[in-house]
Amino acid sequence: MAFSTSERNSLVRLSAAQMAKKLADGEISSRELVDAHLDVIHAAEGDIHAFLRVSEDEARRQADEADRRRAAGEDTGELAGVPVAVKDMIVTKGIETTAASKILQGWVPPYDATVVERLKKAGMPVLGKTNLDEFAQGSSTEHSAFGITRNPWDTSRVPGGSGGGSAAAVAAFEAPLALGTDTGGSIRQPGALTGTVGVKPTYGGVSRFGAIAMASSLDQIGPVSRTVLDAALLQEIIGGYDPKDSTSIPQPVPALAEQARQGERRDLKGVRIGLVRELGGKGFQAGVEARFNEGVEQLRAMGAEVVEVSLPHAEYALAAYYVIMPSEVSSNLARYDGMRYGLRVMPPEGEPQTAANMMAYTREAGFGDEVKRRIILGTYALSAGYYDAWYGSAQKVRTLIIEDFRKAFEQADVLVSPTSPSTAFKFGEKMDNPMEMYINDIATIPANLAGVPAMSVPCGLSDDGLPAGFQFIAPQMQDDKMYKPAAALESALEEKRGGPVWKAMDAAWLNTGSDTRPEQAE
Repeated sequence: MAFSTSERNSLVRLSAAQMAKKLADGEISSRELVDAHLDVIHAAEGDIHAFLRVSEDEARRQADEADRRRAAGEDTGELAGVPVAVKDMIVTKGIETTAASKILQGWVPPYDATVVERLKKAGMPVLGKTNLDEFAQGSSTEHSAFGITRNPWDTSRVPGGSGGGSAAAVAAFEAPLALGTDTGGSIRQPGALTGTVGVKPTYGGVSRFGAIAMASSLDQIGPVSRTVLDAALLQEIIGGYDPKDSTSIPQPVPALAEQARQGERRDLKGVRIGLVRELGGKGFQAGVEARFNEGVEQLRAMGAEVVEVSLPHAEYALAAYYVIMPSEVSSNLARYDGMRYGLRVMPPEGEPQTAANMMAYTREAGFGDEVKRRIILGTYALSAGYYDAWYGSAQKVRTLIIEDFRKAFEQADVLVSPTSPSTAFKFGEKMDNPMEMYINDIATIPANLAGVPAMSVPCGLSDDGLPAGFQFIAPQMQDDKMYKPAAALESALEEKRGGPVWKAMDAAWLNTGSDTRPEQAE
């Protein structure tokens, strides 16, 4: 089948659940669905640069296999045949994985991450690997060694970070779904800035085996999508216990999609919503606050009880995070030494050809400025004489924040706040001031420190015409509790505004590019 541009555009604008229905009904094939997205990728990437590499041949092969399984009547999951993109922080067998760093350029993993294995088992073709801040260290995707990713809403602005590539790919209709990693907000903050749904599951609820480690006690793989239901369906596929991950929780995945579908009915009677006093107000953009407050009123109008709760130690979360995270970065990135894999740079002639010198020259050439900054900070925090004052104290703050969440969840089923203090900022605007960049994570970091699940959903456009995000936070291993109110809010806002938030986006690239060629869709 050859698609016209309008047919292609109608197809890629569908939700993943809608695509799955068309596949199940025999209206389209997975091969056609993959080809349509590849065509959009070719049209959009000159403007967006969401992907570091596109695995066209592999995606088509996987699509053909999904079509074969369905034709043979084999038992396939709901999303079988629906394509997905994967953040380049997650290893993929046979596909170069770099973490957007020169130090890993050219490395092709010999194995798949557990989440990728589960995608393949579910019959989901992998379109390619998405861009990010180097080793997931950044809030803007400006720190990639291989070029920036642009926000589809305004290409002069950042898509957020570190997972800007996954968010931009989904927002630009290059993929219906993507995987990201969230250490301090790296799925949710890009979600807020690009008008997409981003979910950080409970720490240990999704296997981290095969996720390149940044900060091991904080990292979590999660879904990126355009709807709450799509995120639920994807999390159900990738979630669950994995014996290869020592931090994996041996519990089944809750019924996430069921809760999302219940939420679409917009009945929130009996649901207690906790409005977090400390995560908003001063420093938050007026338009962001306004859209958030409107979202709270929507929840109240659907029957939810809204109460104010406090996380009294949240004001220290940013400081604690930026001690714990660099400390773990310093430890985890010590493995990139030029000895075993990745980049190797030998000392110049005239200098001793020692292992120590080789490692120094390799790390100097292979790591970018932000990674070096965090390694230095972390090494200092872990050094003798400073460990107790810095790292030890930060862990004590973390314990206090965990206790704050426990008390808050005694008063509410789910907590809410704005996701990001501002909408997407312009490239270069915060590059010279790391502290100002770090503040972008002020509302997302507490959930990572506590290991609780959190989600960002679009709540409309701020006064500058750019998307704003609404954050839901649920108790540990009760991810399902945030899906119902999130889906309810999404549904209510779509009705109020006459469609999803992305309808207001001028996706100019969808009007360019070639129609899908017949030979691609055989």
